[in-house]
Amino acid sequence: MTTTGIDATGRQLLRRLNPGPGGWQVGLATVATVAVALGLSALLIAVTGGSPTASTKALYQGSMATPAAWTTSLLYVAPLLLVAVGACVSARSGFFNIGQEGQVLIGALAGAWVGLRLAVPGPLLIVLVLLASVVGAGAWAGLSALMYRFRGVNVVVSTMLMTFLAQQLISFAVNTPWLLQESRLGRGTLSPQSNPVPENARLTSLGDYPNLQLNGGLVLAVLVAVVLSLVMARTRWGFRLKMVGLNPAAARHAGVRVGALGGIALAISGALAGLAGALLLTSPVGTNRLQPGMSLNIGWDGLLVALVARNNPLLAIPVAVLFGVLRAGGSFLAATGVPSFLVDVVKALLVLAFVAPPVVIGMLRRRRLTDQPAATPPTPTDPAAGPLPADPAAEPVAPVPGPRTGTPHPAGPGDAGTASNQDAMEGRLA
Repeated sequence: MTTTGIDATGRQLLRRLNPGPGGWQVGLATVATVAVALGLSALLIAVTGGSPTASTKALYQGSMATPAAWTTSLLYVAPLLLVAVGACVSARSGFFNIGQEGQVLIGALAGAWVGLRLAVPGPLLIVLVLLASVVGAGAWAGLSALMYRFRGVNVVVSTMLMTFLAQQLISFAVNTPWLLQESRLGRGTLSPQSNPVPENARLTSLGDYPNLQLNGGLVLAVLVAVVLSLVMARTRWGFRLKMVGLNPAAARHAGVRVGALGGIALAISGALAGLAGALLLTSPVGTNRLQPGMSLNIGWDGLLVALVARNNPLLAIPVAVLFGVLRAGGSFLAATGVPSFLVDVVKALLVLAFVAPPVVIGMLRRRRLTDQPAATPPTPTDPAAGPLPADPAAEPVAPVPGPRTGTPHPAGPGDAGTASNQDAMEGRLA
């Protein structure tokens, strides 16, 4: 089966999110839609019996009011940013990866297996855990690229369906004693989770509670975002990646291996999602155990971060901070009587507010250009007057040959023997 080496769905979405010029129009429309989204959020809170003012105060207290609150927000920022940067890489190539939720779990699974099975002293163990997570999730995402390459399976469909397979694998691993289920202590009941990873397999933090703490995962995530942004903007590989995403046929004509480059981009996206799973396993944001629900929808939210950032790794940093604040402050909404799932509603409204303006303005611009009347040919000065009549007494004028016309000069008395020279001259001019 012949494939084009590119996912058409991802390419179309990439073009819609980058409609072209008119940045000030997009900016004004984005400000207006964000204001509408916040107004709708306040209305929903009021309808459910809560107070918008109290809810906003609770979000602030749970995410930004104290150094400890900022610590919690930044712990969520790191995995969200890694997933978003990986989504930016795959979308730039035209492959739209939506299986980050499963890839996060596979990365945590690979990291937990290495951390619990290898008795390695010192900080080398945390390095091996992170590497195992990257390789495991990258290979998992690479399976979707292989399915597309050899069987033509749509990348969007395969990555999404493999998420459910990853969830089943995690459930099997933590419920199997010989695999990763926790060890029995006395006559206690075994739970569907693994043993905690050793201390030397956990990321350290700078600072002490209740002061601000910066986990090593945040430094790693920001570094990855900056490096990949420079690579995609300043290197030949990044240029080829953009070429493949915009026009795979032209990229193939230029000698780019479209299928291989797109598969590598998809594997990088999965590898970064797996690294986010390793952070959930080794940082204080979780229990340091492999559990079925440990992904905490980080994969889905990271994909939303990439959409809001419009596939820009650097812009994904502040957007990830925003989503981390919403996630950290959402747990405080229960104290105000507002359901915590309204945070997801607010995030969805904000995503629509940021994504819709460039798409809508691009559609309106293209429709306006289509509706413009075609240019009419020039008309004579007096439309009522017809063409000037020919003067019968005038002598006919012989046409003058141009470099690309085939009308010859009329033969004259002195032109004998020059036909070949004239043909040669016309050939050089042509």
